[in-house]
Amino acid sequence: NPYAGLVSHLRASWLSGKTRPMKYRVAQLEALGRFLDDKKQEILEATELDMGKPSFEAFFSEILLCKNELNVTLNNLSQWMKDEYVDKNLVMQLDSAFIRKDPYGVVLIIAPWNYPIYLFLVPLIGAIAAGNCAIIKPSEISKNTERLVAETLSCYLDNDCFAVVTGGVPETTRLLENKFDYIFFTGSPPVGRIVMTAAAKHLTPVTLELGGKNPCYVSDTCDVTNVARRVAWGRFFNAGQTCIAPDYLLCTIEMQEKLMPALREAITEFFGPNPKESPDFGRIVSDKQFRRLRALLSSGRVALGGQTDEAERYIAPTVLVDVQPSDPIMQEEIFGPILPIVVIANMDEAIDFINARPRPLALYAFSCDSKIVNQVLERTSSGGFCGNDTLMHVTLTSLPFGGIGNSGLGKYHGKFTFDTFSHHRGCLHRNMGLETLNSPRYPPYTQQKLGLLTTTFEVKRRGTCTLL
Repeated sequence: NPYAGLVSHLRASWLSGKTRPMKYRVAQLEALGRFLDDKKQEILEATELDMGKPSFEAFFSEILLCKNELNVTLNNLSQWMKDEYVDKNLVMQLDSAFIRKDPYGVVLIIAPWNYPIYLFLVPLIGAIAAGNCAIIKPSEISKNTERLVAETLSCYLDNDCFAVVTGGVPETTRLLENKFDYIFFTGSPPVGRIVMTAAAKHLTPVTLELGGKNPCYVSDTCDVTNVARRVAWGRFFNAGQTCIAPDYLLCTIEMQEKLMPALREAITEFFGPNPKESPDFGRIVSDKQFRRLRALLSSGRVALGGQTDEAERYIAPTVLVDVQPSDPIMQEEIFGPILPIVVIANMDEAIDFINARPRPLALYAFSCDSKIVNQVLERTSSGGFCGNDTLMHVTLTSLPFGGIGNSGLGKYHGKFTFDTFSHHRGCLHRNMGLETLNSPRYPPYTQQKLGLLTTTFEVKRRGTCTLL
């Protein structure tokens, strides 16, 4: 295996204990901060070349959010690393019971192309903070960013403990043949199944950050202008190539009629009369993805947008109406600047529609009535939820981010990333003396011993009483 030597080298470094001291972890994290500062312009240029990403969007999503994760981690790492002491029973009051946050060892991070810096760096921050060695596999599809990471990251991190592997499907397949102690994958559900199958051969734990069709329910009681702006921003940010973008709208025919002029106005406000000329609207990442998206435009009827240019991989911000649940666009994650509207009769029908499909990575609900938003929250299941906005829940490091069911497994962001890459090791350190306290558990067994054992070990429910 071409990567066996690399994995062995990193494992030897990890076994040496090099990555465990807090001082070492902080030094590597600070080096990542310097990488972001030094390479800021190159990151903006690479993402612009890869998918026409506007510098505003690239700075916000690839640099600022990464710096936030980094600073939250550096601000709290000493606290996160501390042993967590837990409750004890009567027998063990003089003993020490605690949870130790151990690193897993050598971890693999496989990143996607749509946010090619953010989606490898945030997991890496947590992996380093938790004391692991790591191999990073950036996406070959965003080739300019892949080259930047491969050529420059090694100048900042300890090469005995961290490495970048490049290549496509064949290289990733061979890489996955090696035994890792943890695998963190971001991508599509079909590839997630391949990663999980490879991990299962070594009983390696995984986090799978996948995708899905994120529903967006718009009730009849809402501020239509605000809904249109927030939905259009979430759908067309990064030209729709966002795993948590609202994938389709669910609303009544009356709300659709109100939303159409508001969406048209929002799109014009954001991108001008011709979005193709706007510096604030991106492009599709590859010819393959462009052709896939163009084919989806045949679903329903184009109400807004619909223009395409294959040479530029440009697809205009588009809204589709008269969309049926059986249409091709409703069978796969769109991952592009196309927003279908599916008409439903009421909230109950919208909830039934959502629950009849695989659980999404994100779910959105808009209403001026908080009871309606709460109804959607309580009666559905999704990786994350955001009421009266789109995407914004992902910007909070205090909230866990992850999927459920078809949309993924595991969670991260902030302390949740540190916890993901830490083995929470249950530890009990007992006193060598005081053997009398242990005698009730030793044979020969008697009823008296059982009574003593019950008294000292039993956990009783609080606030209950027995009626005689």
